[in-house]
This record gives sequence, structure tokens and C-alpha cells, in this order.
Amino acid sequence: MAGESPAEYIQHHLTNLTYGKLPAGFERNGTELQEATWTMAQSAEEARAMGFMAFHVDTLFMSALTGIIFLVLFRMVAKNATSEQPGKLQNLVEMVVEFTQDLVKNTFHGRNPMIGPIALTVFVWVFLQNSLKLIPVDYIPALTSAMGIEYTKIVPTTDPNATFGMAIGVFLMVLYYSIKVKGVGGFTKELTFSPFNHWSLSWFNLILETVGLLTKPFSLALRLFGNMYAGEVIFILIALLPFWAQWALQVPWLIFHILVVTLQAFIFMVLTIVYLSMAHEEH
Repeated sequence: MAGESPAEYIQHHLTNLTYGKLPAGFERNGTELQEATWTMAQSAEEARAMGFMAFHVDTLFMSALTGIIFLVLFRMVAKNATSEQPGKLQNLVEMVVEFTQDLVKNTFHGRNPMIGPIALTVFVWVFLQNSLKLIPVDYIPALTSAMGIEYTKIVPTTDPNATFGMAIGVFLMVLYYSIKVKGVGGFTKELTFSPFNHWSLSWFNLILETVGLLTKPFSLALRLFGNMYAGEVIFILIALLPFWAQWALQVPWLIFHILVVTLQAFIFMVLTIVYLSMAHEEH
């Protein structure tokens, strides 16, 4: 990364480690590929040439890693839980669980024992992914670069593929519970006879309700991605400043971003609960 211009530095830090298929005829290192080839991208141009069916390896790895940390940590606390003299970690986990349970009780208006675990998983998983942003922007890329890995973006929520993946998961749960609670006929009736309860306007209702339904995953994904990506860009821009100026700006921004990291995880969880509550409501 040494010797990079500011533009190259920014582009390098915003490029994912991508695995995909380069098309036949693509010129790589002065050689034209004779056939389509699955490989790791060596530049942003190669990543773009791989198209939609490519994998952001760093996003997948860090998403899985934070998910495993969540499962292992909470399982360990649950197995070793004690009421006599709980440790700090147990107190923290219990506080998060109780906070989530209270929020579900106040927000979710149906009856479903799965909503609490879903809300807890969403909150902690998104929070852990967001928290990776608090690691200085050059540390992990420098480490992986020394290992021969050219590109590394460690914050999954700065990748729209990750935020849309989670949002689509929530959307599928909304569809599942909408059909399970209301039945196919009830869900269809809700889409075609709301807000105007007349058969002649069913087509118009269907358009309105379909648009409203589809905005749910878009709002979830884009809100999280936009906030985290903007924060990442600011951290990168601060890293371009002289050393003395970095500390003057980075520390206040880091403290502020701790709030952003938590708030965005909280918002994602709340909207998930609200959307699932709407899926359980019968009109």
C-alpha cells in the first residue's frame, strides 16, 4: 500500500476480496484468457468484470466469524450461568437479553416464541459486524497484505451484499409468517382489499401493497449500508491526514461512531420486530 496516491488508497480500502469468473477474452497481466476462469480478482477492474455472480470472500468470512463469536459466547455464558456470583460477562449478556425481551414485549403484538431469539440474534450479530469498524482502517489490510492477500474489507455491513442478504432473510420471514398466520387466502385478501375495500380497486390495492411490501427489505438494507459505508469513508479520509491531525479528528469520530454502531444495530432489530408484528396482524 506504500506509494499509493490518495485516490488509489481510498479505492484499495473500499475494494472487497472477490472470487469470481473472469470472462473469456479478458486481458490479464498482458495475457488474454482463452476461456472463462474462476479466480481471485487482482484489481477492482477484475472484480467488476466478474459481474453479479462473484463472491466477496472477506464479507462472507467476517460475517461467519462474527456469527460464530455470537453463538460461542452466548452458549458459553448460558452453560456457566450462575445466580450466586455472576461475572461481568454474564451480567452483560443478561442485560442484552432482558433489553431485547422488554423491547419485544412492547413492540410485538402477536404471540410467537421465536420473535425474541430472532430479535436477539439480529441485534447482536449486526452489532458485532458494525463493531469491526472500530479497528483502525490500516491494521487488518496491512496484516493480510503481508500474507499475500491484496484486498480486505473487514466490515460486512459496508457491503450492500451483506445488508441486503440480512434484509432479504427478514423479508422471507415476513412472508412466511404472513401466510402462516393469515393463510394464503387471508394474505391475498390483505394485499388486494387494503386500503380500499372494494373489488373494483383490488388491482390498485395490489400495486400499493406490493410496493409497500418490497420497501421493507430495501429500507432495512440501505439504511444500514448507507450509515456504515459513510462512516468507513470518513475513517479512510482521516487516515490520509498527517499523524497529528489524525488523532485530533479520529478520536472524537471514533467515540461518536460507537453510538452509530449501536444505534444502527438497534434500528435494524426494531424494524425487524415491527415488520414481523405486522405480519402477525389480521385485518
